[in-house]
Amino acid sequence: MVARNIDLVDENFIKSKEATAIFLDLLLNYGDPERALRRMNEVGFLGKFIPEFERIVGMMQFNMYHKYTVDEHTIQCVKTLAQIEQGSLKEDLPLASKILADGVNRKVLYLALLLHDIGKGLPEDHSLAGSQIAKLVTSRLDFDKEERKLTSWLIRNHLLMSDIAQKRDLSDPKTIRDFASTVKSANRLRLLTVLTVCDIRGVGPDVWNNWKAVMLRTLFAKTINVLKENFEAISRPEQVNHAKYALRKALIEWPEDKILEEINRHYTGFYLGLNCETQSVFATLGRTKRTEEIISKIEKDASRDATRACFLMEDHPGLFSRLAGAIALAGANVIDARTYTTADGYATAVFWLQSKSSTPFEESRLNHLNQTIRNALKGEIIPQDALKERGKIRKKEKDFKVPTNITFDNEGSEIYTIIEIDTRDRLGLLHDLARTLTNNYITIASAIIATYGEQAVDTFYVKDLFGLKLYSENKRIKLAEKLKDAVEAGTLIGAQ
Repeated sequence: MVARNIDLVDENFIKSKEATAIFLDLLLNYGDPERALRRMNEVGFLGKFIPEFERIVGMMQFNMYHKYTVDEHTIQCVKTLAQIEQGSLKEDLPLASKILADGVNRKVLYLALLLHDIGKGLPEDHSLAGSQIAKLVTSRLDFDKEERKLTSWLIRNHLLMSDIAQKRDLSDPKTIRDFASTVKSANRLRLLTVLTVCDIRGVGPDVWNNWKAVMLRTLFAKTINVLKENFEAISRPEQVNHAKYALRKALIEWPEDKILEEINRHYTGFYLGLNCETQSVFATLGRTKRTEEIISKIEKDASRDATRACFLMEDHPGLFSRLAGAIALAGANVIDARTYTTADGYATAVFWLQSKSSTPFEESRLNHLNQTIRNALKGEIIPQDALKERGKIRKKEKDFKVPTNITFDNEGSEIYTIIEIDTRDRLGLLHDLARTLTNNYITIASAIIATYGEQAVDTFYVKDLFGLKLYSENKRIKLAEKLKDAVEAGTLIGAQ
């Protein structure tokens, strides 16, 4: 009946205060907004009542990351929000559950989710377009001025928290300060956190994992601390002293001289970039009898839904690239990596790895994984040659094109230049990029890898040969060209 009489949903109906009240009531007060929205969508009512929504109904997303059409993704996001509110995801999503239990503006949050992708398919950035569209819709739905501004802000920034959590070094204090200065209030941060969680969960099954959860929780905790009115900034030296004290406690059974020796081996980055558990692993590796060139430990890191691989070896140029190539040969995906040099000339490198199914490696595969990596590091296998064949893109995935975009950021970190490379993902990509950087005398301190289906965003924190940021624009342009060449060379091999 509704479908047959859909033309009755005219301008007067849309602007009717009674219709607005019923719509918001269905969305907010019946416990199952997914059912209401799905039925409205199926009979064509949703796109008539919110004309701006009609354009995204049935809109396909041509990539391997999104599993749903835009309208279905939106409904899945709202479904997740309702499930969190009802307490059925407390174990999976403790932070989002607590935020909702403590109370937020539900009307703003539900509408922000309903409209967050409404700008998709328009020529301009969909976040910016969506934030403008949201102002019109929320005005029609009788939101007050502050609610309209807040809904629009959330939609404009709905990708921000996910991007920072997955593409930036959260141990860098400037990352947190910059994010906090954009968010500005604890209320906005809480709403943005829940929206981000629902958005990621709504992409498709198996997209959400512990790694993303840990990154978002870490970003939230550090940012809320900055935004609190009584916040006192903890200086870098204080943070390092706290970390050294924690490591000392973890090594309490060691002789005092050995504890001092271990603590004094490492520089600031090691203490700020790794947690105490990982620092302890390197301390233990450091006491291992050096019968081999490479000392390593590979084990599951359950808290991050990944396998952690720690390597201790003599430092030399190109080490990061060699490790990345060896890991790619072992069939592992790198999602985060850090490397630090010790005062006595060793490299402490740690990689967090996942299998092709985005899960930690099974215990039974860890020995094989370790041995493959060690063989490649010893030179028994040359990663560059072996990856040429194995890095080929499968036929059924060749139609998914991702343009390469390279950016340099000298403001995002106090001591590093951040290079972000957004391109088509393939086996061996990290190795090729790292090798190119090394060949151009660039030192890699850390790499953070985010993948979205066929798209990869590899972020490197780097310095030049003299330990400085990459200040020369001419050098940055030349380096970007070489990085693009490395990407395209691999893509050409993959297209054969």
